[in-house]
Amino acid sequence: MYKKMINKIADKDISIGVIGLGYVGLPLVMEFAFSKIKVVGFDIDQEKIDKLKQGKSYISHFSDDKIEKLINSNLFHPTGDFSLLSQQDVILICVPTPLDKYRDPDLSFVMKTIQQISNYLTRGQLIVLESTTYPGTTDEEILPILEKTGMKIDQDFWLAFSPEREDPGREDYTTSTIPKVVGGVSPQSTEIAVEVYKLAIGNVVPVSHSKVAEACKILENTYRAVNIALVNELKVVFDKMGINIWEVIEAAKTKPFGYTPFYPGPGLGGHCIPIDPFYLTWKAREYQVSTRFIELAGEVNTSMPEYVVGRVQDVLNQFGKCIIHSKILIFGVTYKPDIDDMRESPALRIIDLLVKKNAKIDYYDPFVPKFPKFREYDFNLDSINFDQSSFSKYDMTIILTNHKNIDYNKVVEYSNLIIDTRNATKKVKQQQELLGKKIFLA
Repeated sequence: MYKKMINKIADKDISIGVIGLGYVGLPLVMEFAFSKIKVVGFDIDQEKIDKLKQGKSYISHFSDDKIEKLINSNLFHPTGDFSLLSQQDVILICVPTPLDKYRDPDLSFVMKTIQQISNYLTRGQLIVLESTTYPGTTDEEILPILEKTGMKIDQDFWLAFSPEREDPGREDYTTSTIPKVVGGVSPQSTEIAVEVYKLAIGNVVPVSHSKVAEACKILENTYRAVNIALVNELKVVFDKMGINIWEVIEAAKTKPFGYTPFYPGPGLGGHCIPIDPFYLTWKAREYQVSTRFIELAGEVNTSMPEYVVGRVQDVLNQFGKCIIHSKILIFGVTYKPDIDDMRESPALRIIDLLVKKNAKIDYYDPFVPKFPKFREYDFNLDSINFDQSSFSKYDMTIILTNHKNIDYNKVVEYSNLIIDTRNATKKVKQQQELLGKKIFLA
């Protein structure tokens, strides 16, 4: 069975099933299909499937032309029929792994998916989890479910973990050029998974076990979360001292060794950095280990929306205005620039806090024409047009996302007061003379 699978991979005579056609699954589909591999995409969202069949994109950084090219390749078939899993040689799982309301890992999407796979598990299949999770998930949680079918690892199927490393909207690295870490629950599983990913990814990095691959992803994003927390904390401290944190970072990063620049903001967003470290802290409790440093970083980062709203209140008071009934324009609601991804965006919490203080909120974001409904938030808002003449009707403009193709000179010229949480106005010629008078960094 092992030799047969290796030969099928070498001949590109395999079909790959990708479960979850979002920001992680769809790029994988593209890389394999454009590498002449047959791919079947599975999703429970029929709207996504219909759009793909029509050659339409639902992710801003993928054009309709690219989706149309994918469909016209005749190598990709999107479907909601999960019985087709039995016909796949490889199944890649790209479903959400959020936190619950207690900030504990929520593996419900993964476990439902694994249960579905087990219903259609066929001898000779490779299953790979890509969804970020805590070390031990693949061999402690997933393997037992699959072996309940009566099939055994290496004898009947293979199982591995390979962390997704997508960074939506990034242009210098793509799915095919970002090194792919792969770890199986058995040596055979690692070997076969490595050969599969080599069909579409330029650099595949095998590790000794799925636990190592799981820990790798957690380390990457915990590193970022802790360092972002550090600059967020220093932002608050330096602001009290009258020191511009952005100028400090620009000076510090001139050091050619021993320092990597991280930047403050209104809070953490996206599906990785705000979530992944808490998967590790949860798992660490099983071993009676306290991860105080990680938890402290989480506390700092999750407190940033409150800090921003506090700054808004203080600045309005400074100019004789009350936050109640103030008209506030939120500039940018996605968690990072130039994409339409709002997962865990700090804008959600900030708008919620402002609404609860009875401020009147509008927003502008070229990537989000209508504010979507979330599990906890439903603001029923539409993006205003970029009409500089209307900026002046707002008491304050808060820049939460620094989209690139925005004329910030016009934003500064026509806005009354600005809270800039991203240093988006740094290239505005008169920024320095307006700091503390019209522009306030937060």
